[in-house]
Amino acid sequence: MKKIMFCGGGSAGHVIPNIALIESTKNIFGSCYTGTNSIEKRICAENGVEFHECAAVKLVRGKFFCNLALPFKLFKSVKEAGVILDKVKPDLVFCKGGYACVPPALAAKKRGIPVITHESDVSAGLANKFIAKRCKKVFTSFPQTAKTFDCGIYTGTPMRANIFNRDKAEARKFFGLDMRPTIIVLGGGNGSQTINSHIRTIAPKICKDFNILHVCGKGNTVGTNIYGYKQIEFENDMGLVYACADAAVSRCGSNTANELIALKIPALFIPLENKRSRGDQLKNAEYFYSLGLCKVLKERDLKEERLIAKIYKLINDNELKKALDKSSVKCGNDKIIKEIILTLQAQR
Repeated sequence: MKKIMFCGGGSAGHVIPNIALIESTKNIFGSCYTGTNSIEKRICAENGVEFHECAAVKLVRGKFFCNLALPFKLFKSVKEAGVILDKVKPDLVFCKGGYACVPPALAAKKRGIPVITHESDVSAGLANKFIAKRCKKVFTSFPQTAKTFDCGIYTGTPMRANIFNRDKAEARKFFGLDMRPTIIVLGGGNGSQTINSHIRTIAPKICKDFNILHVCGKGNTVGTNIYGYKQIEFENDMGLVYACADAAVSRCGSNTANELIALKIPALFIPLENKRSRGDQLKNAEYFYSLGLCKVLKERDLKEERLIAKIYKLINDNELKKALDKSSVKCGNDKIIKEIILTLQAQR
């Protein structure tokens, strides 16, 4: 059985898609994961994935002096990744972006091991731009992104099989929700302080008519007795969260956005932007909005009364629901797996 080494980390957005592919290929390939002592290590442990720890260096944007030692640290981390590769001897390295994938990708290229990477966003991240020329193929979540790479292939986004076809009644019972429509709120892996605070301010009004299931991020729960308002820090089984949803308020990270649209859940995206972001979420939101597949509220326009109005309209937006029903956005696993197999066959 061929073995694939998956890598990428620093945020759940780089890790969960890899876990989705590992789960989908367990009867086809052997697999392991290389990453840093960060969220990828924890998620791999929770999902029983063989993990190899490797240091990686991250470019600090806008801080020249912080990056002076970067080439030396990168050289050391590539050497460390090489030791792992020599031990594991994978047949292919699959990267999911982020600084954690750079050392394994460089070390694999040096050893003649084929490298594939996947770019989640409309605008490619720095790590994927850096390793793209060393890759056999660059998979993308968005059609236009593939055109920016010489070896780009539009595949769609990897998604876990367990987010589809879940039982709504069972999910409601799991979270203690009643039969009213439910708004799910997703602020990203660490939660969004801005979204969290605004949702909690409007919850007493919203929960007169709807439930709110709020995934607020680690350490961000607060004491409350609002009927119909449920908060959780994190949920490994997001299929249960999605199954409850009649609508969603969310950041616009690519993985979550693609999942919501593939599941036909009407979404109001509040993309992360400005100095905290390279603008990838805003571009993702603009793309989906141009296709009529979501609604968008910019953070600078985020006011309580406006958010309330947007949520009520979202629940009753039949045009948006029709557009979602016709959408071709779907799970990219099958196409990605097919291309991986073709790459391995070409190595014979």
